[in-house]
Amino acid sequence: MPDGTIQCKFTGSAGQSFGAFLAKGVSLELEGDANDYVGKGLSGGTIVVYPPRNSTFVPEENILIGNVVLYGATSGEAFFNGVAGERFAVRNSGATAVVEGVGDHGCEYMTNGLVVVLGKMGRNFAAGMSGGIAYVLDEHGDFSGYRCNKASVDLERVFDPEDQQTLKNLIYRHFDATRSPRARWVLENWTAMLPKFVKVFPHEFKRVLAKRAAAAAIQVIPTAETRTALHG
Repeated sequence: MPDGTIQCKFTGSAGQSFGAFLAKGVSLELEGDANDYVGKGLSGGTIVVYPPRNSTFVPEENILIGNVVLYGATSGEAFFNGVAGERFAVRNSGATAVVEGVGDHGCEYMTNGLVVVLGKMGRNFAAGMSGGIAYVLDEHGDFSGYRCNKASVDLERVFDPEDQQTLKNLIYRHFDATRSPRARWVLENWTAMLPKFVKVFPHEFKRVLAKRAAAAAIQVIPTAETRTALHG
């Protein structure tokens, strides 16, 4: 179904597996909080979760969704105005997500997709990550030191203009979907905050992209016979 064909709004606390296997064309919006396995097997739908509008706590400093969120997701989008538990986006193979903090083992064994983290990190991020990209806001400069598992990934600054635009667009969309104060603050201070983002780029994915770029750059030089056949 086209995006937004079915739109559902919920209020309160969701239990296990909110939005599991959600199909394309279905959007779920939750004002409240949710337990483990939000978006498990997400398959093209959209999930938005944010705290109650009348709450007084700071979203990026409080747990909003439980553990193993987006486990095995294949496509779709998710925007979370708060912190996720452990193993966020484990085995993600194609979904796009913005979250404001994660526990230990974020993006573990991720094979594809795109994740943006706008807040605090747990340990062992990107363990076994072989594909996809993550952008992490490393405000305190400790992500590379002991929070990220660098066995299978490189950490880069977000220098490429296309990467910068992708990142900024996703944060804008996160704000539009959730009214996140954190997203607003990052966007309002974009010049100062952009240098603090780290691009998590898996070695294997980088190698594949480099091979594709090299293949696309190869120019086939026609032989004299081919030129004659084409142009006479």
